[in-house]
This record gives sequence, C-alpha cells and structure tokens, in this order.
Amino acid sequence: MPKFYVQCGPVETIVDADSPCSAAMNALDGVLQSHLWIYDDNGLTPQDCRMHLMLEALLHFAPSVRVSEQGFHRDDAIQIGTPETIDRWHRLMVGMRRLFVAAGLATRPMASTASSQDASFSPPRVPR
Repeated sequence: MPKFYVQCGPVETIVDADSPCSAAMNALDGVLQSHLWIYDDNGLTPQDCRMHLMLEALLHFAPSVRVSEQGFHRDDAIQIGTPETIDRWHRLMVGMRRLFVAAGLATRPMASTASSQDASFSPPRVPR
C-alpha cells in the first residue's frame, strides 16, 4: 500500500492508503473523531451534523488537502477539496450509524467506534 504525505492546515501526517482520496480522508479522520459526539445527539439531523463539520473545517482547515507520495510541501502535490473530503467522511459516519441500526446492534456512542490509534486523543492522567 502506498505511503502518502498529507497536509491540510494544521494537519500534517503520513498515512498508508490505497488512493490519494483515501489518504486525505484518513488524515482528516484523526481530527474529526473528536466530533463523533454529534452523531449521538438525537436532536441533530444528518444535515445538522454535516453543517457542524463544515463550519469546523472552515475554521481549522485549509481549503484543500494536499497529498503527495514524495513528501511535504511539494508543488506537484494533488489537491483535493477539503469540503469534499469532509462530506465523504460525514457520509461514512451516517452510513455506519444506519448500518448499526439495520443490523439490530445495540445502540452505542459513535465515539466508541473510534480507533484506539487516534493521535489526537490522549487519556486523562491520573494523579499518583
């Protein structure tokens, strides 16, 4: 699987993915996981969740995700729209939620589906 160097605003990471689009979504997934709680709020529609994510993207990300197999800060990097990447991630989360319901799985917070490898999460330290 190819290795991609992905940049979008403050996000700068290296991911293994099967395509530049997958690399962009995987890179933003680490940051967006902290917003999984919106999918557990029964008062929010899928459109509300999408709008929340888009507002966060406008505040914190660059307009495009830069993806390269050569390295960071490359002029020849592929540029993928951040809104399109956010929308793909959102559709995946809505689809997962529907799949859980259709499969009759017990309701659980979407945050529990988050990867334990999430670099943006660090457990609270317990004083000794």
